[in-house]
Amino acid sequence: MSWLDIASVTGFFITWVGYTVFARKKAKETWCLTSSLQWYRVEWMLRMLDRDMRMADTAILSNLERVIGFFASTSILILAGLVTALTANKAAIEVLTSLPFAEPTTVEQFELKVMLLILIFIFAFFNFTWSLRQYSFANVLIGAAPPPEAGELSEAERRRFAISTAKVIDHAGHSYNYGLRSYYFSMSVLGWFIHPLLFIAGYVFVVCVLYRREFMSRALNSILAAREGGLERQQRKKFSGKS
Repeated sequence: MSWLDIASVTGFFITWVGYTVFARKKAKETWCLTSSLQWYRVEWMLRMLDRDMRMADTAILSNLERVIGFFASTSILILAGLVTALTANKAAIEVLTSLPFAEPTTVEQFELKVMLLILIFIFAFFNFTWSLRQYSFANVLIGAAPPPEAGELSEAERRRFAISTAKVIDHAGHSYNYGLRSYYFSMSVLGWFIHPLLFIAGYVFVVCVLYRREFMSRALNSILAAREGGLERQQRKKFSGKS
């Protein structure tokens, strides 16, 4: 490997890990998609405790599990394709070298790049399956939730139960987010098959896209606006004496 290949791979891991740490710290200081949705999850669980029939809540979790299950199974199919690519490395190298601006690639270099993709999708698969398990834990907690007429629990205990259940769903959402980031960063590795500089430009672009979507997207603005609007309506009802 050339020094540019080594620098691009090192920068790839530093960028991925660095953005993950940065996003988690920044989410504690400002609103992002993850932190804003956690507020709604707590509200969801509090309202779930007030319902006798909770089929709608389990249906929502089932829909989330279905989407994550799709990504988990897709990761297995991608891994199978990547392992197959290792056996057809010479034919793949001929195709790559015919591309414009593509650097000459040896069999060992090609296999190393494919192995990096394999590691990324293994990481994604573990995150997706862990997210699925945590959603199943949330289903159990909803099934064990006290009925609304239960008088043995105080309001503080009911709120603690709701917050804890929402936290489990939040952990599942984080694992799902990590799996999705793996897909994003795997796209940048494809540029490495052509040129290391394209690889570097790829993961820098991925970080910009992730930052904009998590901290500056229109979806985030709409989520925050819905929350603020809901709080304003509650305050107007309170001051007007309406229930």
